[in-house]
Amino acid sequence: MVSRDDFAFRAMLLMVRMFSMIPFRTGQRLGLVVGRIFSKLRFARSEVAMNGLRAAFQDSTDGEVENLYRRVVSHFARMVFEVPHILRMNSGNLNRYVVFEHPERLEKALKKGRGVLVLTGHFGNWELMSAAISLKMKSRCAVVARPLDYEPAERLLSGIRKRFGTEIIPKNMGLRRMLKVLRTNGTIGVLLDQNVDWYDGVFVPFLGRQACTNKGLALVALKTGSPVIPVFSVRRPDGRFSVLFGEEVPVTRSADRTKDIEENTARFTRVIESYIRHDPDHWFWFHRRWKTKPFCAVPEGYWDGGTTF
Repeated sequence: MVSRDDFAFRAMLLMVRMFSMIPFRTGQRLGLVVGRIFSKLRFARSEVAMNGLRAAFQDSTDGEVENLYRRVVSHFARMVFEVPHILRMNSGNLNRYVVFEHPERLEKALKKGRGVLVLTGHFGNWELMSAAISLKMKSRCAVVARPLDYEPAERLLSGIRKRFGTEIIPKNMGLRRMLKVLRTNGTIGVLLDQNVDWYDGVFVPFLGRQACTNKGLALVALKTGSPVIPVFSVRRPDGRFSVLFGEEVPVTRSADRTKDIEENTARFTRVIESYIRHDPDHWFWFHRRWKTKPFCAVPEGYWDGGTTF
């Protein structure tokens, strides 16, 4: 008997395969229509996105923020129709989907022989970008990712991500696996734009607020000397995505390791913010990025002398 999870997985896989049969540009147009409809509705995470937009663009009017929110929804509605095309991608039709800009920057970094840490985020179409890079690159490719909470969805997305040989490194056992990939001169994608608990991160400025940011990328870069290359995707007028390979991000090294971790994490975060501010509708504003606060709760009565530590 088929379990409920197996049934859900098969149903989602069927839907993805059906969506992959819709021509890419047609799917994007359908996504725009769906996006216009859903942008008029309000969901649990709608207010999260609106609050984030208001805080990041404080000089914008309510109307401008609302318009930007609609563009964000439209962007991700189009992604629903775009990501299934990973099932159709191959080396012969790759240029129908993406255009690589300055890939020589990544190739130059790989020549150092220490692997490459790719700095990126939930921006543009990161799934399509990751698949395209894995298809194009001859080196070993991996990505650090937190498993989805819903097992059928995780099984589906993991299968799509692994289609071209990308290795998925779970966050809870990331360091050892990352070092292993880097030792083989591989490439590791790190999405550094998600909230983490205070013990996993450091607080750095991000879009106008202090955001607890994973310190893992800084730790690995300092430990290995592997170059850090930013890579992001942006929409083109012709419907394809430009995969932008940025210049190597300098990594600060001093005798103060704690300061180095904070300074480098802040620098990496500024790179991500620069892309978001240029194309704000490309970023996943529905994530509770500022959930972890830069302070802790104080026990009742502490300030009046009723509690001591």
